[in-house]
Amino acid sequence: MILTITNQLKKQVLGACAFLLILMLAHPAASFAKTITVASLPELQKAIDNAVAGDVILLKNGVYTTTDNIVVKSKGTAAKPITIAAETIGGAEINGTGGLSIQSPATYVIIRGFKFANASNKNEIAAGSSFCQWTRNIFEGFGEGNYLSIIGNDHQVDYNTFQNKNALGKFIGVRGVGKQIAERLWIHHNYFHNFAQQSGNGAESVQFGLSGFSLSSSNSIFEYNLFENCEGENELLSVKSSAVTIRYNTVRDCKAQMTLRHGNFNKVYGNYFTKTPGLRIFGDDHIIYSNYFENCDVAINIGNGGAEVADGAPLTSHDRPDRVLIAFNTLVNNKKNITLNPRTPIGLGATDITIINNLIQGGEEAAVINGPFVNPKWEGNIIYKVKGPGSIPEGAYKILDPKLVRDANGTFHLQEADPALNVAGTYPLITVDMDGQARKQPLQVGADQISSAPVVARILTPELVGYKAK
Repeated sequence: MILTITNQLKKQVLGACAFLLILMLAHPAASFAKTITVASLPELQKAIDNAVAGDVILLKNGVYTTTDNIVVKSKGTAAKPITIAAETIGGAEINGTGGLSIQSPATYVIIRGFKFANASNKNEIAAGSSFCQWTRNIFEGFGEGNYLSIIGNDHQVDYNTFQNKNALGKFIGVRGVGKQIAERLWIHHNYFHNFAQQSGNGAESVQFGLSGFSLSSSNSIFEYNLFENCEGENELLSVKSSAVTIRYNTVRDCKAQMTLRHGNFNKVYGNYFTKTPGLRIFGDDHIIYSNYFENCDVAINIGNGGAEVADGAPLTSHDRPDRVLIAFNTLVNNKKNITLNPRTPIGLGATDITIINNLIQGGEEAAVINGPFVNPKWEGNIIYKVKGPGSIPEGAYKILDPKLVRDANGTFHLQEADPALNVAGTYPLITVDMDGQARKQPLQVGADQISSAPVVARILTPELVGYKAK
């Protein structure tokens, strides 16, 4: 009996070993995933070079000076990403003349918790990389250039703090390959603050593309980001590509202007602008809705086109805005509300612009159009305590007190469902209000919709974004 049991055990052990061997051969990386703690940059580079899917590499807290880039070409998986992290959030500082470069064929790599105090133009997500994430990092570099450059596709940049820049370049610069802008990026819950004014062009806080990329579609989302005290140049977030969704961001106390500079088919909705030059628009077929503007120098600035790209003008042109929808926005106490400014020499103006169901309270004239404005559609706008309708034609506005009240977060909302503010008709493109609540019939004029649904967006404050956000 004893011999029989022993033979059975041998068979079971051999069978189990064979099964484990098959698993290891089928999934070798998963078999050896581990946590590695390192205490120097050479050790960090070696651990990165040898990393397999599921590995967690921790750099002990301290200050590390680079002379060359830390290069990442490792390949994780969706289920088992490779994590390269500081021992504690913000505890490991990378400075010096190098940076961290994610290069092809890197995929599914997470960079977490570092302070990047290194030279600009060194931190990058290069072409050929994919599905990588930079999260809970601090960027405070030096010199001209970008704190972070994104070239590859399918990346996420979230809950980082970009701060204290005093040189040309960007906090984030998005590029691409050839004529194609980087695709399917998700940039969210970042804190951009303190970008000192520069004397030259090229100091946007975030630049999404270049002229040569402008006709390519990114299909990216830029959401829940906060800008404060950014004035590197006249453009803040400069979009130079197509099919970018910009939603639920807050721009506060910035002298630079969010700008759709080149490109088409961008969506801008649910954003909050306070004490800033607001939004400037060039290009075609954009949708601008459910945004909130308060105490801005100008709220919505429709660009006076300098040329028409569709007719063969250079991509660097100030492309005439065509077929732009500006609807269901709330404008409160702005110096200027909706404008199109003169251009020298005489500009092409804008064509087929739809301005409907906006709520404009306080400030100068509701709209001032100083340039060609061909075939516009004005309808259903509510104005109150402005100096006059300005360029809004008779029959396209009503003078009515919307009875706005400040909520606990300091923004004006409707306080009750007033039938006088209801909008007839259906607007399938207008899906949410400034709180991220679904729009349902009857829709109300302006950015706010009376709703009992959960609030998913609000004006942002520093504790809600960046590396310290809860």
